[in-house]
Amino acid sequence: MTETAPGARPVSLGSVHILEDDPGVSDSLRFLLQALGHDVVLHPDAESFFEGPPPSADDVVIVDLGLPGIGGAQVIRWLDRLAPRPRVIAITGQAQKVIEDELRDLPLVRLLRKPLSGDTLVALL
Repeated sequence: MTETAPGARPVSLGSVHILEDDPGVSDSLRFLLQALGHDVVLHPDAESFFEGPPPSADDVVIVDLGLPGIGGAQVIRWLDRLAPRPRVIAITGQAQKVIEDELRDLPLVRLLRKPLSGDTLVALL
């Protein structure tokens, strides 16, 4: 899909991968993004995400930092090693201290705190 804002270059957006273990959050995100015309792929955990092909540079990966099993920070580290790297948005409902500890050694990543704002998320895409 190609989106153009007034005065902006067209941006190619591939699939939006959502790694979120809370079905209420993932369903809400899927509903919002599909209503905007995005191709959305849900992953309840990192393990199911890793079973598929790696995301492309045109894809966006929304990662919950608090995933069970392989955590969101580990997923972001893996994504950072891809060339080219997809866009990454971390989401979390954790306390600020936990967030700082999780993100300390990670590459620059966009972060959204739960509860999520649809307008803020769409602006980051």
